[in-house]
Amino acid sequence: MQQGSPAPALQGSRVAIAGNPNTGKTTLFNRLTGLSAKVGNYPGVTVERESGTMRLERFGAVELTDVPGTYSLTARSAEELIAIQAICGLHPLERPDAVLLVVDATQLTRNLYLALQVIETDIPVVIALNMIDMLAATGIEIDVAALERELGVPVVAISAQHNRGLDDLRAALDRVLENPRCGRPGPRWIPESRELQQDVRSVAERLPALWKLDEVQRREALALWALLSLDEHDEIQGVPQALRQVVVERRRLAAAAGREIDAEIIRGRYEWIDRRASSFLKQSARPRSSLTDRVDRLLLHPFLGFTTFLIAMGVVFQALFSWADPAISTIEGAVGWLKELVVGALPPGLAADFVGDGLIEGVGSVVVFLPQIMLLFFFIGVMEDTGYMARVAFLMDRLMKSIGLHGRAFVPMMSGFACAVPAILATRTMERQRDRMLTMMVVPLMTCSARLPVYSLMIAALFPPDTVLGFVPVQGLLMVAMYVFSTLVALLAAAVLGRTLFKGPRVPLLLEMPPYRSPHWPSIGAMMWRKSMVFLTEAGTGILACTVIMWALLTFPRTGEHDAAFDARRAQAEASSAEGEQRAELLASIENERRARALQHSYGGRLGHAMEPLIEPLGFDWKIGVGLLGAFAAREVFVSTMGVVYGMGEDVDDQSVGLRQRIKQETRDDGRPVYTPLVGLTLMVFFAVACQCMSTLAAVRRETKSWRWPAFLFVYTGLLAWLLAFAVHQGGRLLGFA
Repeated sequence: MQQGSPAPALQGSRVAIAGNPNTGKTTLFNRLTGLSAKVGNYPGVTVERESGTMRLERFGAVELTDVPGTYSLTARSAEELIAIQAICGLHPLERPDAVLLVVDATQLTRNLYLALQVIETDIPVVIALNMIDMLAATGIEIDVAALERELGVPVVAISAQHNRGLDDLRAALDRVLENPRCGRPGPRWIPESRELQQDVRSVAERLPALWKLDEVQRREALALWALLSLDEHDEIQGVPQALRQVVVERRRLAAAAGREIDAEIIRGRYEWIDRRASSFLKQSARPRSSLTDRVDRLLLHPFLGFTTFLIAMGVVFQALFSWADPAISTIEGAVGWLKELVVGALPPGLAADFVGDGLIEGVGSVVVFLPQIMLLFFFIGVMEDTGYMARVAFLMDRLMKSIGLHGRAFVPMMSGFACAVPAILATRTMERQRDRMLTMMVVPLMTCSARLPVYSLMIAALFPPDTVLGFVPVQGLLMVAMYVFSTLVALLAAAVLGRTLFKGPRVPLLLEMPPYRSPHWPSIGAMMWRKSMVFLTEAGTGILACTVIMWALLTFPRTGEHDAAFDARRAQAEASSAEGEQRAELLASIENERRARALQHSYGGRLGHAMEPLIEPLGFDWKIGVGLLGAFAAREVFVSTMGVVYGMGEDVDDQSVGLRQRIKQETRDDGRPVYTPLVGLTLMVFFAVACQCMSTLAAVRRETKSWRWPAFLFVYTGLLAWLLAFAVHQGGRLLGFA
């Protein structure tokens, strides 16, 4: 939490909309702003900040800012830290004129804990009692007027999903903005024990003066926040050391006296709520078994629930892997058509090559991810809106906690089977920065779809279509084995990194199972669009830059030393008696050979020769080294790069019979084959582990706002890939498989 002067106030009124996760806050935000949100990041972090314009009768246009969903203002995560900053107006965020707090009517007691914390900050509050239409199924009755009297702030019953009560909500906001006193509470919870009061006073005295906390109530609220949030191992940045020291000291003194400060504060707030609940909350009838209860008997069952989840993830994986393929093929075709059109209009030469192979192909390498990214966030949006995401996290928590993560990490890791780029973006659904970082460091180890062309080429070229046990195909078994191998490596890497570099206390997974409800499709569509635009404008620029750099490495220097010989051969071919298709094939063969020679003498080719001593223990030659460099642009580019290296042109893929035959026939200077089944297996192991993907590194750079973590990811996966490939190759040779 940074110190300094508050940011200059913006023109007009500002309202922050806050609430627990799964309270319908996003749906209400979209209703009030008309899906016209602007998206950016909060200063200094990758937590998204959405703001839009809400129109009120008297105040006209009012800025509405969406505060990240949080169960409390206890800052265990970036979202919770942003929440306290946004609500209290701590630097670098401006203080809002009012807070619109969204409360789930079906989980009122639990939601009122956050309401008490916000009310304690002494900022004008309006409470939106959402999902009021779902109370009948629970047998609960809420006296809205009594709740309003107990809290001392306006309470409006609404249903954001069905657009009910929103006019009354706007009117309440109008009144509070016009007269902030009507949004400030009367009685509120205060610590009862003298010991806890002394803890609060001691911490309040150390709050930094630059936080501009003139009101006693706000100072005490921030002191309570600090007592619940700060300790010797917290992740909060920018907190004055003196403040952390006094909190640690008060915690130590309390522990010595047999007290637990956290328990005293939390218990005190809930006791305050419980004492007053009977005045506004009544159980009118015995609740009948709801649809949510009946569905949860299946979806939370230890066996049936996990089986259902695997089927659901299979659908998601199939969609990301194959359903997006028509759109991806369309984009690739459009990029190819545009490249041919533009390059054809330019004179042959460096400019045409740069525009075609550098810029147009670079833009295409960015846009081609859009179908998968949009599909991924579509499924995430549906799972979150329906309430199923909470069930997924619950089911997977037992498995994931064994490697130092919790259940929310599983969806990004599973998404990595399709593509690491959207999977890295999906880590935003996780609360703690430590968990996000750890997940980002292991997601690239999952076998993404871009690795499949490499696997397919090696398996088809080097492993015969035999069977094991008379019916299990060897080639299919190898493909499955690569998926299993990558998953095991990812889980082991997470376990090691979680106990070393990202070591930290495990925070229990705090979940509230929301009732199942139908998705709000306009909100999901708007979210998909915003996420896609963020990817194109931020991660995409890094990918484009890396693509241009790779093009330059594989293109320069252009000395023209060998061009004269190829020009002579081309002229001879054009003057020959060959006609039509035969002449075209001859000219294409000469051009492919020229490109192979140019690639060999390019900076990339020289790097391939230079790195040969490093990769020779793995059974690779310099040509494979060039392929590895080309694959850095995108893993699947390895196939087309090898096509250029072997003089077959770049328009080849893993199904090209000619390339398979050339790989089988390639020999070293001493006559030994370059490619054997052992070399093919070693190459697949290397590709399974190494982060040979600038798009992934660019996405990590975008999420961490630092080159340190992409560099670490590249180095550690590269070293691990080399060691595992070395073990496979040299171990295979010792076993006689050379």
